[in-house]
Amino acid sequence: MKLLLTSAGIKNQSIRDALVDMLGKPIAECSALCIPTAIYAIPGGAGHAWQFVSGQSSTPMCELGWKSMGVLELTALPSIDEKLWIPMVKETDVLLVNGGDPLYLYYWMRQSGLADLLPSLNLVYVGLSAGSMVMAPSIGNFFVGWTPPSGGDETLGLVDFAIFPHLGHEMLPHNTMANAERWAAGMQGPAYAIDDQTAIKVIDGAVEVVSEGHWKLLSPI
Repeated sequence: MKLLLTSAGIKNQSIRDALVDMLGKPIAECSALCIPTAIYAIPGGAGHAWQFVSGQSSTPMCELGWKSMGVLELTALPSIDEKLWIPMVKETDVLLVNGGDPLYLYYWMRQSGLADLLPSLNLVYVGLSAGSMVMAPSIGNFFVGWTPPSGGDETLGLVDFAIFPHLGHEMLPHNTMANAERWAAGMQGPAYAIDDQTAIKVIDGAVEVVSEGHWKLLSPI
């Protein structure tokens, strides 16, 4: 599985070029499944989910011109037979994972069985905000909103670094570099602060930052 971990989707040509390179063929020849689940755990989630799925959001993912598009709703998967969705996931070229609440997303990745399936998949995983953060070992208390039944801030741990998205965003006044540095000081391992023009590409463990904006690798103190 190849990872393209973004703050706000495919926001510029550099990130789009990275995506096409990882796919190995044009977007118009690729099948995609989008996962809106994380967005339901924040205010206005239903409306945001529709904007994401219909390609009407400010975070380009579903509207890129895919050959085919499906919706994989994680909360539905535990109630249906695995043969109805696992083959479909294995055959798709890319998963487009929406933002929202990272711990809610992690919980339903676990409950649905997708978390166990992910490491074996031969596809490109594109995360958006929470969809990127969930790949880290943990997210830090700064980002805890929805609380899982078990508590804590642990996430998938499929990469060894954490992500502070939306750095310097005008609608998120707390997402400053100073707060990112304080957050990183409490994390166990490396952490990246990235703005909405930045993504992190991970292939076979090799990490590369793709950016037309601002980012910083923050090491724990």
